Amino acid sequence: MSWFVSYYRTTVGKKVVMAVTGILLFLFVLGHMAGNLQIFIGKDQLNAYAAALHSQSFAPILWTVRVVMGLSLILHVVASIQLTVHSWNSRPQKYAKIRYREANIAARTMILSGPIIAFFLIYHILQLTTGNIQPSGEFALQASGAPDAYTNVVAGFQVWWVSLGYIVAVILLGFHFYHGLWSWTQTLGWDHPKWNGLRRGLATFFCVAIVIGDIAIPLAVLAGWIK
Repeated sequence: MSWFVSYYRTTVGKKVVMAVTGILLFLFVLGHMAGNLQIFIGKDQLNAYAAALHSQSFAPILWTVRVVMGLSLILHVVASIQLTVHSWNSRPQKYAKIRYREANIAARTMILSGPIIAFFLIYHILQLTTGNIQPSGEFALQASGAPDAYTNVVAGFQVWWVSLGYIVAVILLGFHFYHGLWSWTQTLGWDHPKWNGLRRGLATFFCVAIVIGDIAIPLAVLAGWIK
């Protein structure tokens, strides 16, 4: 553990930790989206998926994923804050202004999008995982005791401001991941003129897929296609 602490104290160490945890969080979001898209197959399919996740046999895997993702999120946020503060303290003002003008939209929104995404994540968990926040009514459960995912998702997204907040947060998440994937692969040593086009293309493809896949659900609910 001491070697990790020593390595983390360096700027490179923080960047590597941020890259690795960012990739883990990205993969989790992809898997989470794939599971949620089963809502388009039907109520039985999505609820069967939710019941399987909350079954006793799957509990060790579920809690392992939760712990790993929780630690990854904490390390990612802490490393991000520390690197941002270090960057502000070490850059001359003129250099910072030049870099700001050169930065793309995704890079400029990283500092803003991070806290918004964190707030959205907390709200999302409290609404659809634990059921503590229910602007649409009661938190529905299946006979087995597992959440009635289909009913809760539909009821939640029928509240227009919930859907709007979700859509905005997902778009910001897409920008965040786009810039992140580009930066993380660079940090891990995959930066080369020969591959930069492929890196940018893959980052664009996956982030657009996440945005479209995730916002398709609230839009379908609001349009009445899922009810």
